[in-house]
Amino acid sequence: MLRSLDIRDILIIDRLELAFQSGLNVLTGETGAGKSILLDSLGFVLGWRGRAELVRSGAVQGEVTAVFELPDSHAACDVLQEAGIPFDGELILRRVNTAEGRKTAWVNDRRVSGEVLRALSASLVELHGQFDDRGLLNPRGHMALLDEFANLSKDLSGVRTQWRAVALARKSLSQAETDLAAVQAEEEFLRHAVEELDALDPQPLEEAKLDAERRLMQGAERIREDIVKASSAVGYEGAEGQVNDAARWLDGVADQADGRLGAPLDALLRAQDALADAHQGIEAALAALAFNPTDLEQSEERLFAIRALARKHEVAPDELAIFADGLRDKIAALDRGAGDVADLQAALAQQEQLYATKATKLTTKRQQAATGLDKAMATELAPLKMERAVFTTEVSETEAGPDGQDAVVFTVATNPGAPSGPLNKIASGGELSRFLLALKVCLTRETSGMTMIFDEIDRGVGGATADAVGRRLADLAKGAQILVVTHSPQVAAQGAHHWRVEKHVTKGQTISGVVPLDNDMRVDEIARMLSGDTVTDVARAAAKSLLDVGPA
Repeated sequence: MLRSLDIRDILIIDRLELAFQSGLNVLTGETGAGKSILLDSLGFVLGWRGRAELVRSGAVQGEVTAVFELPDSHAACDVLQEAGIPFDGELILRRVNTAEGRKTAWVNDRRVSGEVLRALSASLVELHGQFDDRGLLNPRGHMALLDEFANLSKDLSGVRTQWRAVALARKSLSQAETDLAAVQAEEEFLRHAVEELDALDPQPLEEAKLDAERRLMQGAERIREDIVKASSAVGYEGAEGQVNDAARWLDGVADQADGRLGAPLDALLRAQDALADAHQGIEAALAALAFNPTDLEQSEERLFAIRALARKHEVAPDELAIFADGLRDKIAALDRGAGDVADLQAALAQQEQLYATKATKLTTKRQQAATGLDKAMATELAPLKMERAVFTTEVSETEAGPDGQDAVVFTVATNPGAPSGPLNKIASGGELSRFLLALKVCLTRETSGMTMIFDEIDRGVGGATADAVGRRLADLAKGAQILVVTHSPQVAAQGAHHWRVEKHVTKGQTISGVVPLDNDMRVDEIARMLSGDTVTDVARAAAKSLLDVGPA
């Protein structure tokens, strides 16, 4: 419930404090007195988009503060919790607009964005006017209103969840089909490349090993000739044989040399052993360097093949084996891709069937609710002097979406035999007001906790019809809070609380104010509304008569 509204330096208001009550709160006054400014100010503090320039001429800034009293179960509490704003039953909204146009807002002394304000306002206040295209007159919102009337939030949530499941299944199928198409486009290349890699079968580190072997074989060809020469020079045909001969010759004459050849013979024997070791090592080296000329050719051929394949696929030679595994995985995906797509198609069909089942149930409930709303509207229209009008809630099939497969439109026929059409196009101004009020009465029977504002909803009606509108507003205000801006004395007389909006000139400036009315002042105000500027005794008597009747 809106408890108070404090306005400072907004348009032609310098300072204004209003304390509202539950029930029907009525604001009256001459045209141009500033009633719309009150609504603009409330809309400003709630974050609604409105006038660009609100600051009173000459003021540094304008400020509006609204205080709401809410139960812990109010829908606004979810917004407060999500925004991390403390709440103890009282909600204080304050918003400042500087002369330069900068806007700043606080909720319970926590600075907030306009987005948070608008999220709160959606659960705090509803504004309805004769030409309000944001509320009941907007066909885009008719389905939501029907769902609210029928309490279909749980069913709608189930349909929305299933729609997301369908979208996810459709996305998975689309991705799988795209991936499969991409792989199929390169299938020939993949199979040829894997065949080529399998035939070569490159191993990790093989390129370095082949390169080392190749270098060794190439070097062996260059040094083998000299090693062979060395082997001949050291071997039996060379130095070793000559040393053996020398030793044999000296040994044959050693007895005749009086021992002088012993040391040379020992040295020659040692030389024989050393030459034998050297020859053996040289022969071993020759054996190690021995290779078939075709081995070098084969080694080079494989090395060059590995390097060529690596260049072809733009990978390092040692990564060819890993690259081949990756290609094999793609081929495996290709081979099973058709099966995966088929499985995903089946999964999508299953999700779509579940969605169709839920959406069909929702359609059935909407159709049943539409019948109930039409009956409720017929009941409400009769006291509003529109017993011959026909209100119809049309539920038609449309393209499936997150809210189901239905389109909902409120249509009316104002007179017997007249064609029906959209609510906001067929009804006249006065009729529109009554349709709007009847709808609101029907749609708020099961809801509470929201302040409703009706801005001149009684425009275009008078007499008994205006009285009927006032009575329905009073009925709607039972257990709720309604603010009505009106020019109708019949509606004003139904109010539980009454304020008059008036303006006056002070020091050359026009200032708007609001005066709470006691019983005598209400008589004068309603008399003025009945007779104009000159209030007559007859008008006062008529006003007293209206007030004596009071709310039905």
